[in-house]
This record gives sequence, C-alpha cells and structure tokens, in this order.
Amino acid sequence: MQVSVENVGALERKLTVRIPAEAYESQVRSRLAEAGRSVRLKGFRPGKVPAKVIEQRFGAQIRGEAMSELLRTSFQQAVDEQKLRPALAPSISTTGQPVDGQIEYTATFEVLPELGKIDVAGLAISKPHASVEEVDVDNMIDTLRQQRRSWVPAERGAQNGDMVLFEFAAKGDGFSYPTDGMERVGTILGSASLSNGMEQHLVGRKDGDEFEADVSFPADFRLPALQGKDAHVTFKIVKVQEAKLPELNDAFLKLFGIGEGGMDKFRAEVRANLERELTGMLGMRLKNEVLDKLIAAHPGIELPKGMIDAEAQALARQQQMQAQQQGRSIEADPAAFQDIARRRVTAGMLIGEIARQNGIRPDSRRVAETLASIASTYEEPQQVVELYQRDPQLMTGLQNRVLEDQVAEWVAANAKTTEQQITFSEAMRPV
Repeated sequence: MQVSVENVGALERKLTVRIPAEAYESQVRSRLAEAGRSVRLKGFRPGKVPAKVIEQRFGAQIRGEAMSELLRTSFQQAVDEQKLRPALAPSISTTGQPVDGQIEYTATFEVLPELGKIDVAGLAISKPHASVEEVDVDNMIDTLRQQRRSWVPAERGAQNGDMVLFEFAAKGDGFSYPTDGMERVGTILGSASLSNGMEQHLVGRKDGDEFEADVSFPADFRLPALQGKDAHVTFKIVKVQEAKLPELNDAFLKLFGIGEGGMDKFRAEVRANLERELTGMLGMRLKNEVLDKLIAAHPGIELPKGMIDAEAQALARQQQMQAQQQGRSIEADPAAFQDIARRRVTAGMLIGEIARQNGIRPDSRRVAETLASIASTYEEPQQVVELYQRDPQLMTGLQNRVLEDQVAEWVAANAKTTEQQITFSEAMRPV
C-alpha cells in the first residue's frame, strides 16, 4: 500500500492511497466462495450453486461490499501509519477500477488539532457542595402531595392556588378575539400560566361572576392573536375550585410502594432519591465550572469546521423535535446554533485531550452505577438496562458522560480548587 498526504488547509488533509488490485480481487473471490457455500437458491442443493449463478445474482453486491471493506480497512491503516487523527469520517473519491495493477482513491478529511500539553494547575475552580436536610425532605413530600391533589368547589372568592375555569372575549383596535362567542380557559392562580394582567382580575371572583376589564397582553402571551395588544375584555367565571391535599396516611404511602415501615421508610426513600439527584446536579455544576475555566484558558483553538457544523445541525434538529412534542412546527436554522456548537466542540476537544494525555478511561464500575441510577427512575429498571446493553450508541453516550465526569473531577483535584457551600435548593436550580 502506498500513501501520500497533502495539507489542503489548517486542519484539512488529502490522503492518496494506492492498493494492489490483487488485494481487492482476493477479497471478492473469498466472498464469492463463501456465498457459494452458504446461499440457498431454489433448484440447487445447499453448497452446490454454480459459481456463474452466484456471480450473476450477487456479484455486484459482493464487489461493492468488498470495495467498502477495503477502503475502510486501508484508510484506518493509512491514518495510523501517518499518525493522523481524523475528526470526522472522510469523503472518499475513487473509480474503483484497477490502473496498472493498483486501485487508487483519495480521502479528504479534517484532523483534530494538536493542543499540546494541557496544564490545569493554574485554573481557579469553585467546587459546589450541598447536602439534603430534613426541610428538603419535607418540601419534597409536600410536592408529592401537591402532585396528587384533588379539586373541590371553593365556597369563597378565588385566591392563589385555586383553579379557575372562565370564558373571555377581547376587543381592541381593529380586532376581536375570538371572532365569535367566547374562549374558555383554565388556569391555576399564581402559576404564571396566564399573564398577570389577566390573573389580577380573577382574584376574589366566584362561580357565575360576569365583569369587564381593560387588559394589556404581553408580547409572549400564549395566544398569538393577542400578543402585545391592549383590549377590553369581557369575563365570565365558570368554576372556582380549591386544592385538597391527600392525607399522609397508609393509603398515600402505598402509592409509593410503602407497605411496611411507615413514614420512616417513606422519608428514607425520599431522602435517598434526593441525594441521588443532588449528586448528579453537583457533578453537572462542577463539570460546567471546569469547562468554563478550560475554555477561557484556551481561546482561539483551531476547530474542525465539520464538527461545528454537525453539532449545530444536531442542535437544530433537537429544537425541531422539542417543538413537535409541544404541538408546534418550526424550521430551526443551524446557523443560529454556531456559537453554542463551537463551545460544545471546544469543550469536547479539551475533555478528550485531557483524558488522552492522562490515561483517563471510563470506569466500568461507574458506568454500571450510572446506568443503574438512570434505570431506577423507570417502572421496569431491568428493561432499561437491557436497552442500553443492546444499543452501542446509547452505551457510548453513557460512557462519554461518565468520562466527562471523571475528567472534571481530575481537573478539580489538580487545579486551585476551593469548596463552595450552597443549599440543596440552590444546587437543584437548572444549570
């Protein structure tokens, strides 16, 4: 095999590879022979299909597969010999036809940049620390009760926390909404699901109340027809209901699988769940802190454009999928995600390089523990574990996640790290 390398850009390389045609023909003959032994065709005994028939039926497919395998293995051998680290899969061009006893192809691709030795000793890292307190357990139990609340008629005026079902019609300069009749809406006062401009007129109202008020709708109001508009609104209260929380009794505990052990066991399980979530959030906060400092310490890294474009496209697809799940249809532009894509690629590059330079590999025990933690949040944990084990892509993503955590911890252990004490609620705020 003959290999030549040409630099066609800061990170772009053009690899020209020549392979003896006999290597290809040998693979084709081997695959044809294997097909003759294993293929089943009507009218022929197993293993007795004539070579000519095999060639006619499967020759094109077999030759294509042999060429693909030859390109794949020879490319990997070539980049290993040349000590190149491709950032993405190459773009390969070839006729596939032998010339002077050789098959030639060109592979164009970007390589990962050489970052040099990454020294983290001077980084100032703030490592968050928090613990689960009894009040946090109390708050979570209250949240679980809120999630299982029932609604009963309120024998008074509406107040914060009540569910109000009402109808309204809005008229303004040149518009009327709805065009006919009234729109029926439900909301929980204080939830901010409606604008404050509307909610303030519902407080104190009872079933059957009818009234009018002027409302200024915010620009992000959930009904596009009213966004940013001033209107005179007619209201009719249909129903006011107040929340009734379930009692903390055996029936409530059974909803969470607590048959014996009572409240003590329930609180212990709630605490264990909170501690698991807290560990994950503290790890995420530390990782973000480490990445912020690493990226700031390595400005202007030359990055493979293909990696940034691929990440931006993935982010755009993710936004479109999220919109579809919410019943909306949008066309996300990958160009809008270039900045965050560049940050992600930079972060991944630095994490990967630190891991490579310091021999950090995913800890199999931590991978298993992380998978078990993920699975424990589902009703059928074993099915989730088996799903990951059957899907190489899911397992690779899990291993990468664990590796990122390990690298973040390694950086914190080798940098100028100070511990920051925060509360549980502060730790659990979205990052």
